[in-house]
Amino acid sequence: MSNQISQDGPERKATRKEVFAVVLGAAVEFFDFSAYATFAVMIGNAFFPSNNPFVSLLLSLSVFGIGFVVRPLGAIFIGSYADRAGRKPAMLLTMVLMIVGTAGLAILPGYASIGMAAPILLVLGRMMQGLAWGGEAGPATTFIMEAAPQGKRAYYTSWQIVAQGLAGITAGLIGYTLTVILTPAQLASWGWRIPFAFGLIVLPIAMYLRRHLKETFNAQDHAAAKSTGSLLSEVMKNHRGLILLGIFMLSGSTITQYFLNYMTTYALNELHFASGIAMTSTILIGVCVVIFSLVGGWMADRFGRKVTIILPRIVLLILLLPGLQMINAYRTETVFFSVIAVFAALQCISGSGVLVVLCENFPKYVRSTGFSIAYAFGITIFGGTAQIVFSWLIKVTGNPVSPGYYLVAANILCLASVILIKERRHMTSLVAAKTA
Repeated sequence: MSNQISQDGPERKATRKEVFAVVLGAAVEFFDFSAYATFAVMIGNAFFPSNNPFVSLLLSLSVFGIGFVVRPLGAIFIGSYADRAGRKPAMLLTMVLMIVGTAGLAILPGYASIGMAAPILLVLGRMMQGLAWGGEAGPATTFIMEAAPQGKRAYYTSWQIVAQGLAGITAGLIGYTLTVILTPAQLASWGWRIPFAFGLIVLPIAMYLRRHLKETFNAQDHAAAKSTGSLLSEVMKNHRGLILLGIFMLSGSTITQYFLNYMTTYALNELHFASGIAMTSTILIGVCVVIFSLVGGWMADRFGRKVTIILPRIVLLILLLPGLQMINAYRTETVFFSVIAVFAALQCISGSGVLVVLCENFPKYVRSTGFSIAYAFGITIFGGTAQIVFSWLIKVTGNPVSPGYYLVAANILCLASVILIKERRHMTSLVAAKTA
């Protein structure tokens, strides 16, 4: 408790340009993951050709998951670096790693050109990107939260989720445009590379903007971190319970979000919609993420973190199975878009509170390390395996509604964890007011 108070006083507030710089960088990194999910079928055919389309898709999704496996390494090393050197240098480092990984995806030849070297190099590229995003989440989220005006921490932090929505919209728009202007053969051959080339152009711009950030980690914070010794040992010794709560709390939020991201593949493979319609689902989900994440951030500041997380997630829990059954019973675009829009709205209102309540619970001098580890392991365990589990459940059961049972279980675990975590928004506001 004393560490939380001593390390969480008032800070310089971020300008809009600084928030934009952080959000743009995060959006481009999310864009890459959204683009991979959107074009998973085509990437599978390019790098894992097989007589069985399901095998190609499963292998492609497995490589998607590899990007998650290395995230904890990025979280541990880059997250703790942000608690040693500051948030800004850590965020610049993640940009460099992401540029290298994205360049590999944009130009890497397929299996037909270089054989087994293609999937091997694809794995290495995904590992580089996984390290980047594993290290990005902690410094970026803590920077925005620490620089937010008092009483608006959740709203500012929700822009990290907005970045995901913007990435999804962009990936969907590019995907839809490509399906309109390119033939299926062109799209499968080289068209899927265009989104990654786009990301490669924008990443240096985000890096340039981040060079002008003003640090939120001050001399007192550096001294506290230095006196701690090993930040990893400190976090694991004194905050391991909070890390476990964070991991479990992220379960429902992460799996639900990745199920929404999986909707393009679901619409193509299970509902047999046209490619253009499937790509439109990515745009719709992105719009919902942008709008309802901000709504959730505002509500978390106005009504409290926990109540804003719990109530929408209970409603989502109730609607999950009936909604999936409706999608598969009617198989119309109207029903499909309506159901996933409701899912996305409830998910994002709830999700905004998850990030800020977890971030606020860590003392500032180990905040990036602790948040990074909880977030990375939560995303790795539940996000990295989600699409593989969805595809496997459908294949084994033959029931396209079967992923819903997995979603229900994960959301119950999420709710239980939220009930147990402490809400510290009043305490941090009080500390800031007394120090001012």
